[in-house]
Amino acid sequence: MLTILGFAMIATFLVLIMMKKMSPIAALVLIPALFCVAVGHGAQLGDYVIEGVGNLAPTAAMLMFAIVYFGVMIDVGLFDPIVRGILRFCKADPMRVVVGTAVLAAIVSLDGDGSTTFMITVSAMYPLYKRLKMSLVVMTGVAATANGVMNTLPWGGPTARAATALKLDAGDIFVPMIPALGAGLLFVLALAYVLGRRERKRLGHLTLDEVLEPQPETVLVAAGAGTRTRAGTGADTGADAVTGGGAAGGPQADDGHEGFQGLDPDRPTLRPRLYWFNAALTVALLAAMIMELLPIPVLFLIGAALALTVNFPHMPDQKARIAAHADNVLNVSGMVFAAAVFTGVLTGTGMVEHMADWLVGAVPEAMGPHMALVTGLLSLPLTYFMSNDGFYFGVLPVLAEAGAAHGVSPLEIARASLVGQALHMSSPLVPAVYVLVGMAKVEFGDHTRFTVKWAALTSLVVLGAGILLGII
Repeated sequence: MLTILGFAMIATFLVLIMMKKMSPIAALVLIPALFCVAVGHGAQLGDYVIEGVGNLAPTAAMLMFAIVYFGVMIDVGLFDPIVRGILRFCKADPMRVVVGTAVLAAIVSLDGDGSTTFMITVSAMYPLYKRLKMSLVVMTGVAATANGVMNTLPWGGPTARAATALKLDAGDIFVPMIPALGAGLLFVLALAYVLGRRERKRLGHLTLDEVLEPQPETVLVAAGAGTRTRAGTGADTGADAVTGGGAAGGPQADDGHEGFQGLDPDRPTLRPRLYWFNAALTVALLAAMIMELLPIPVLFLIGAALALTVNFPHMPDQKARIAAHADNVLNVSGMVFAAAVFTGVLTGTGMVEHMADWLVGAVPEAMGPHMALVTGLLSLPLTYFMSNDGFYFGVLPVLAEAGAAHGVSPLEIARASLVGQALHMSSPLVPAVYVLVGMAKVEFGDHTRFTVKWAALTSLVVLGAGILLGII
């Protein structure tokens, strides 16, 4: 019964948000609350929610201060050179823009944090997508899928969880998987090329000069700055274009329509003299994350405090920067705490455990010698509908035990378990995806409809490559 209700709850949630009948926050709260009452656990709803909030509170704190930190770094101009280089490569060609999105997302994913990847990628690419009138779900889909493949890095989380759950060495799991993951990344780049060609066919191939053609009726307002500047008229302005005043916003045209949103290269928040300090602080922060010197929320809290204090020593300026990013912080943290209700009810009522047991039990006995393949296939739906912790610590040991009974190595099971990460990064249970869709101003349902099929196909490519190369 709990198995059926668990799948029904997830299906109801996905259908309602994809049909835009409810907002994600409302659906994440109300649907699990109703199902909790339906299974007769209404009296324990408060306990489930508090436990879920407690589990996700560090993630929410990390996202809050990460948004402030990277928002400040965008304000002060740390990423402007990167953006200029990407825009020069893209040359207003939709195909190059999409491929550039995939490359940027993959590179930034090396830090192991999806939220960071999405903040930087969207900040760099959003203005160009808007100016070229390209589909924003293409941007979110490509970025999420590229990040999903790269999420398998040992410091990204899943590999470490698999190693811990099965008492294996993370290097023994990850290093042999590199060729298969490389095949997955190449597929993402090929997908970006195809989607980019489709966008080019729909929109045409503009020159950079045409894209940067001034728009006389559009006035851009730099976020957090009390001044107004006309839309850029030259290549230098266009090359510096990047979303302003925080991750998701950007300036608005006076008439209520969005023009060529971008950061003014002369914006008052720039701190060119502190460029190398900010670069060193960011590198040190990412290195500390990889080395796990402190918990990630603590690192971003300290980093945000340092960034604000050094770049904006005056209290009114600090308040202005915090206010400029407050909308993004509230939206993302609110979504995370709403997701805590969903995960709390799924776990507390035992739905997750029953669903996992049912799926594992449904595997025919004859498939025992092929448990690595089974694990890879099951990783797609299970990591989409469950947290990584739930899958790797709850389900993976059961799959490994079943495989061991048929002579399948735990290493093969562990490697196969990484296959579903390309799809996992678009799961409604992953907080970082709300950063992505929130910054890109894309409806979560639209993102899900577009991305799931491509992300699932990418996961299958990784699985196929792993089998062909004898890795899995």
